[in-house]
Amino acid sequence: MLPIIIRRSEWMKMKKMVSTLLVALLITGTVVTTGGCSQSKSGSSSTASDANKPVTLSVMWWGAQARHDSTNKVLQMYTEKHPNVKFQATPLGWNGYQDKMATQAAGGALPDIFQNDYTFIDTFSKNKSLADMSSYVKNKTIDMTNVDSTLVSTGKVDGKMTGIVISIGAPAISYNPDVFTKAGLSMPTDNWTWEDLVNDCLTIKQKLNVYGELELFAPAGGPMNNLNLWLRQYGTQIYANDGTKVAYTNDKYLVDYIDMIKKLTDAGAAPNPDQEAQIQTKSKDQFPVVNGGAGMIFDNLNYPVLAAKSNPNLKNALYPCSVKGAKPNYTKPGMFFSVAQTSKNKQAAAEFINYFINDENANTALNAERGVPVSSKIREYMMPSLSAQNKEMFNYVDRVEKNSSKISPPEPNGAAEVQTDLINEINAVLYGKKTSEQAAKDFRSEANQVLSQNA
Repeated sequence: MLPIIIRRSEWMKMKKMVSTLLVALLITGTVVTTGGCSQSKSGSSSTASDANKPVTLSVMWWGAQARHDSTNKVLQMYTEKHPNVKFQATPLGWNGYQDKMATQAAGGALPDIFQNDYTFIDTFSKNKSLADMSSYVKNKTIDMTNVDSTLVSTGKVDGKMTGIVISIGAPAISYNPDVFTKAGLSMPTDNWTWEDLVNDCLTIKQKLNVYGELELFAPAGGPMNNLNLWLRQYGTQIYANDGTKVAYTNDKYLVDYIDMIKKLTDAGAAPNPDQEAQIQTKSKDQFPVVNGGAGMIFDNLNYPVLAAKSNPNLKNALYPCSVKGAKPNYTKPGMFFSVAQTSKNKQAAAEFINYFINDENANTALNAERGVPVSSKIREYMMPSLSAQNKEMFNYVDRVEKNSSKISPPEPNGAAEVQTDLINEINAVLYGKKTSEQAAKDFRSEANQVLSQNA
């Protein structure tokens, strides 16, 4: 039994739960008002309907301490420009954020503005929890002129703009060059294979007695994302485009994936589920890959920026591919800002989101920690003064685009249960309860049943 692991994964069941809940605004006592007409350094402007009317705004995001610090600084900067604007800020860690969102959905208390993710925007939108911000984009209260239209469209669900993309993201394997050097290994290349990765992990364990990798399989690390990238090299994905079943029919794909996880775990080159749960109690900038206790971590392109204060030398590698000519990698919205449908402050929220995206000073303070800025004008402005970590991230986007294909659709209804099933089946193999063949067969059967019932 792995109660900690299972409990961490089941937060995702709130995606199904929100369909039966009324979502209300979280009001925690801080007065916020919107400013009048203002001009940012970058030329963006905002006009509130009443410059003196008090408005309550609450803002929530997940992240590590670096993100909390920079975001709070931007909130203060906005208040300095608009003295009648104050914020109720709720910064949380990734795990704490999940728990908080589940609690808020159950209690009907989503904040005005909250960080959202591509994986669950579809469910929240279809459950009418999110405001349609299309009119604010159309009238340029949120000015997306300098944002790629394809990226903008990722925030649309059923024709409604329920997510405003605030960064460009991409899956990445962040690695510690010192660990690779000490293990006598060459650095990962853009054409490395899964076999290369496994061999590197085993060598790191053998030579240095530390983990080769983190979060290839971990409930908090996104097991579905990693499996999907594995499947994409074979020209398929986890979910069919209509979300009613899994897309693949060959169970050998999952058998091989599980066998790889078990090989690494059995060798101590990857943490077992209990060890991974202990790692997840730390802040991400304190994970073992940062201090040399692991060679690499399956994460996102902004991990080297996130961990820069603890280790300024981390680098990004593309996800491997073992199928010649395949391009499993992709770029994606790093994250969105969404506004609660029940918010009474949509205009004020739109004005702040516009500032967040388009103001030069704000983006200097944010330091691209959430991912590459969506505005091409902001990227051009920032380029000359980028830190080494940010240059690594900006350049990584270019590398991914050369080796990528179209992103898979957002996760469908029932994805929370499917993830739990995957975790349970892989755990059953890791702890000797099932063969990988039986686990793969059972997973596909269970997933198809869940998805058909939730269609």
